[in-house]
Amino acid sequence: MRRRRGFTLVELLVTIAVMGVCLSLMMPSLRAARESGRSAACTSNLRQMTLGWVMYANTWQERAMPLAYTRTPDVPLGGESIYWWGTHGTTAAGVDHSKGFLSPYLDGSLSVRSVYECPSQAWGSYTPQGNPDRPQPTSTFGYNGYYLTPSRTPGWDRSIGFRPWRRLFEIPAPAALLVFADTLLPGSPASNCALLDPPLLYARRAWTPNPAPTTAFRHHARREGDGGTTGTARADGSVRHVTARAEWLTHPSMGIGSVGLDNEAYVPDAAAWR
Repeated sequence: MRRRRGFTLVELLVTIAVMGVCLSLMMPSLRAARESGRSAACTSNLRQMTLGWVMYANTWQERAMPLAYTRTPDVPLGGESIYWWGTHGTTAAGVDHSKGFLSPYLDGSLSVRSVYECPSQAWGSYTPQGNPDRPQPTSTFGYNGYYLTPSRTPGWDRSIGFRPWRRLFEIPAPAALLVFADTLLPGSPASNCALLDPPLLYARRAWTPNPAPTTAFRHHARREGDGGTTGTARADGSVRHVTARAEWLTHPSMGIGSVGLDNEAYVPDAAAWR
């Protein structure tokens, strides 16, 4: 009888080494393909939210959706603040997306992997805003209330509340104006943010650099400090990704900064504010 010959130890090791080399060559392509899928899902989410934003305006005589209701008379004394994505979740009841301004126009709820969440900033990769004792998903996208609804943008309303609440037909360059974008607040760890803050802030009749703009360039980042791209939704309904430049990033290690160094994409009439 003929004796069957098996693999020698050397042959086995060579085979494993070759397989390892092949996998190492394939990994960048696999990572790129996976991130391309996430970017496509992010684009779809932004497109749906922008459509809901337009539908809201059509319902309310072309008025842009408010970023939040946080004070009386919009919110009863002791009541829960309401953001564009739902209630803030600081009470025992938690986050209620059904009360959000976009909720009637979107087929989805606030949850992990919902339309409100960017797949490249998945639940667990950031500190959620709201009730720290009861963390719940809200949104990893930010809304440009700074320009669209200044008096209903918490944190900035006292300094810019004198500016008009915008109607969609008043927007001078819809294709350039950012309505939604990927956002993140710097920190250890970082936090999600519902506000799309510009690179320049207005106070005392002057514009000054914002030390913490919130646009997150989290897609296709190859290494730390390489900001990658950010998903942006414009007032004309278009959605596209913008690649970061090094000078745009205020927090390079986190890929956080702004689209440009001026307010052109955020506050197109900034010169008229002076």
